[in-house]
Amino acid sequence: MNAAEFLNLIDEAAVLAAVREVEQLTSGEVRVFVSRRRLRGRMANERACAEFHRLDMDTTDDRNAVLFYVVPRDRAFAVIGDEAVHRKCGQRFWDETAKILEGEFAEGLFTAGLVAGIRRAGDLLAEHFPRRGDDHDELPDGLVRD
Repeated sequence: MNAAEFLNLIDEAAVLAAVREVEQLTSGEVRVFVSRRRLRGRMANERACAEFHRLDMDTTDDRNAVLFYVVPRDRAFAVIGDEAVHRKCGQRFWDETAKILEGEFAEGLFTAGLVAGIRRAGDLLAEHFPRRGDDHDELPDGLVRD
């Protein structure tokens, strides 16, 4: 499946609503990236890290951004967070979140998978990085495509 097909299968408004809902509870930032490119031997985590930096997700005030990176052509994805998030949750959290997406994606439930993963990340962010009175949206909320 290519990126355009994937994007046609998801309810982008529902994904965006989940991002906005989560960001009302936390100072953290969440983004979803859908790649048109193939991994070409690279690992999804490696490409996700590169996009994370390219999108300046490592420049948030509290270093608490999370990226959902999807490569439909290779049926691959990665979920990564900045250093402060990773310190709070460890690798187990990322593995468990990836399992949620993997299960839903295997059933063709792409919107449900993204929304469930975003909400899970949001729960962690809200616990460790609650929204403050002076909080502002540091990064755009829309789906990112290359």
